[in-house]
Formats: sequence, C-alpha cells, structure tokens
Amino acid sequence: MSGAAAGRRVERDPGLQPERTRLAWRRTTLSSTVVVVLAARAALGGDGGGWPVVAGSAGVVCGGWMALLWIARGRIRTLAGGGVPGPMGPRSGAAAVVCVVAMVGGGVGLVLRA
Repeated sequence: MSGAAAGRRVERDPGLQPERTRLAWRRTTLSSTVVVVLAARAALGGDGGGWPVVAGSAGVVCGGWMALLWIARGRIRTLAGGGVPGPMGPRSGAAAVVCVVAMVGGGVGLVLRA
C-alpha cells in the first residue's frame, strides 16, 4: 500500500451479507420450530409410560426453543437496522449453542423413551 492509502480509512460496504445472515437466522428458527412440533408429537403419541422423562424432555426442548427464538429475534433486529452490524457477541453465540444442544438432548430423551 502506498503511504496515502494506508492513512485513509476505507468504509466497509456490507453488500447483501446482513440480509443473508438475517435470512439464515429465520431458517434456523423455522427448523427449530419443526423440531419442537415433532418433539410434541412424539411426547403426545406415546403409550403413557415414563411420563417424567417425557415431561422433562419436552420442557427442555421447549425451553431451548424459546431461548433460541429470543436470541434470533435480537440478532434479526440488529441485522435489519441498516448500516454495518457488528459481530455477534461470544455470550450470545454460546447461548445459541447451548440452546441447540439442549434441544438435541431433549429430543434424544424423547426418542429413547419410545
């Protein structure tokens, strides 16, 4: 780089990246909603045995789903705000991972019960 170009700050043009990321968050929330519906179907379609496992697993899946929707809503609003959004914070990212892992754990509990 030349000396003049090195001292000048260049504005970043995000292009369509924020919109693609926002749409990815929407797809994630849609797929997690499908997981919750399937978990509810598995929980309600059982023979009635092992209800504490079913109730606990369904509660974990629903809790993880609601928390993931809350995280996604905040991120979608940030991305829709215009301008160049900042990166997702490490706490929000870790919380999203914990939500997904909780939903997987609850789903495994429902599947093993069947």
